[in-house]
Amino acid sequence: MRTILIIGAGRSASSLIQYLLDKSYQENLHLIIGDLSLALAKHKTNNHTNATAISLDVFDAIQRNKAIQNADIVISMLPAQLHIKVAQDCIAYKKHLVTASYISDAMQELDVLAKENNLIFMNEIGLDPGIDHMSAMKVIDEVRSRGGKMLLFESFCGGLVAPESDTNLWNYKFTWAPRNVVLAGQGGAAKFIQEGTYKYIPYWNLFRRTEFLEVEGYGKFEAYSNRDSLKYLDVYGLEDVLTLFRGTIRRVGFSKAWNMFVQLGMTDDSYIMEGTEDMSYRQFVNSFLPYHPTDSVEIKMRLILKIDQDDIMWDKLLELDLFNPNKKVSLQQATPAQILEKILTDSWTLQPKDKDMIVMYHKFGYELNGKKEQIDSKMVCIGEDQTYTAMSKTVGLPVAMATLLILNGKIKTPGVQLPIRKEVYLPILKELEEYGVIFNEQTVPYLGYNPKK
Repeated sequence: MRTILIIGAGRSASSLIQYLLDKSYQENLHLIIGDLSLALAKHKTNNHTNATAISLDVFDAIQRNKAIQNADIVISMLPAQLHIKVAQDCIAYKKHLVTASYISDAMQELDVLAKENNLIFMNEIGLDPGIDHMSAMKVIDEVRSRGGKMLLFESFCGGLVAPESDTNLWNYKFTWAPRNVVLAGQGGAAKFIQEGTYKYIPYWNLFRRTEFLEVEGYGKFEAYSNRDSLKYLDVYGLEDVLTLFRGTIRRVGFSKAWNMFVQLGMTDDSYIMEGTEDMSYRQFVNSFLPYHPTDSVEIKMRLILKIDQDDIMWDKLLELDLFNPNKKVSLQQATPAQILEKILTDSWTLQPKDKDMIVMYHKFGYELNGKKEQIDSKMVCIGEDQTYTAMSKTVGLPVAMATLLILNGKIKTPGVQLPIRKEVYLPILKELEEYGVIFNEQTVPYLGYNPKK
């Protein structure tokens, strides 16, 4: 039996584990599922004969070393900052490693050692990053193989709620880490290229600079800029491209409403507020509003945001129960962002029968034989239930598929890497289609960059 160690049994691991269990007899696999919660690890095994659950604390070097030593390949589904501990042990015990996270500086520093030991450290092989890389490189490589020159690349992705589960005015529910949603766009200006000119959007303007997208059968969406699109110049070999932009997809109207929180300062995570344990939601809101001897919190809120009582923006705020004097924050030494996350979780948590949805949209502009052309590539994936979500599927399945390809010697290139080589993306994209992750490519008139930006 070939042993696969999976460290971390959280939500993103559900489809990953199920895929490998389904393949375990055919591929002669045994899964060791390690998590701090033994109960969770056992639950994810589904009592399968080819799976063993263990309690694994990644900070316990003895536990970690023993588990890695006994594996043929390691999958780390831990938070990104914890991969390095696993990676260093994989170097020591000469084990291949697969993660869905961005390549950190610390991980990149292991590249030489990985190559010296003929080890494959595959990173960024989930959804975004992951499927975005693979689906983009497939088209970019095809354009280049025909002699085309890339002029434009725009890429958008969003974790959303499925249409049948879209039941609030924000057209949004948390399908992944709520904290990441609250902190989105912070840490520096968004950077991209528009028609050969570098552009920058500071955080306080980010959610008012959006691009509109249409996906057949699913309607209209908007996208705001990701923090740094420029790093993909080197990753995708697009050093001469005129336009490069990556963004996050939401339903139309979300960004304008979210901007209210940004302008008030409620998304700030840089300082701790006083008295948060006993603070009410209403008091939290009032903390960001000017004092007035007679005006209510509601009136002050509308005045500072310049919104009328019959504006849909106001209805969105009311829907969150922001002004309730009886609901308590009940968090000790919390930042504004942490409190906002708590408030939003009350309203935006997926219900047991809710389904999530992933939307990915690429635009490729290129010149071929003196003519400018464009390909639009779109993918929509809807989850099955609260365990096998679209997010779990699109993050977990590429990880599992890459792991099996490495085990079977189909991926051969050693080193710290992301999935931009044909030996990686061609078989994975083809197999993903069997699971409903399908990109529909269409040739459309070349429009260049959206001048509204």
